[in-house]
Amino acid sequence: MSGNQPPAPATAERQTLDGALLVRAGNGDQRAAQELVRLLLPRLLGYARRVLGDSAEAEDVVQETLLRLWRVAPEWRQGEAQVSTWAYRVAVNLCTDRLRARKPGVALESAPEPEDERASAAAEMTIRARLVALDAALAELPERQRQAVVLRHIEELSNPEIAGIMDISVEAVESLTARGKRALAALLSGQKDALGYEDDRE
Repeated sequence: MSGNQPPAPATAERQTLDGALLVRAGNGDQRAAQELVRLLLPRLLGYARRVLGDSAEAEDVVQETLLRLWRVAPEWRQGEAQVSTWAYRVAVNLCTDRLRARKPGVALESAPEPEDERASAAAEMTIRARLVALDAALAELPERQRQAVVLRHIEELSNPEIAGIMDISVEAVESLTARGKRALAALLSGQKDALGYEDDRE
């Protein structure tokens, strides 16, 4: 369920690259800052869109996340923390604040749509229907389950990474994602035919 996002580099390599770029950005290197944005923005934006169900709100969250990152950049010590984990933690907290500020019962108004990849009109409609159904089902999950499921199965982060981001144990992450997946399966079970699924693949 990783959508159109490119695969992330190997974890250790990515951590070293992100940290080096942030240190350079903190020293005034604009090219390093732009490269770090290129690496972080798609995944942060994808997470925020899935959790909030609103593109404009997601963009605000990511903008604030990056602003906070630039504020700490001059004091960043490479190797003491992971840039991506730090950024995700900020984004998770900002999304949580926005979700809790909403009135109960606010539903998703729209879902992020995939880029046009020259699919046929019918195939494109099916893809969009699946995305809308998935986002609507995600919106029904409890807040923490939704965050854990998006981080694990859409953003494809590891359980230890998610534990660090959400400030919970690995066991709690496993419990949240397992319960979230079961709930999603139940919510989507009656829509397989309409969404064009022919078997039980997730």
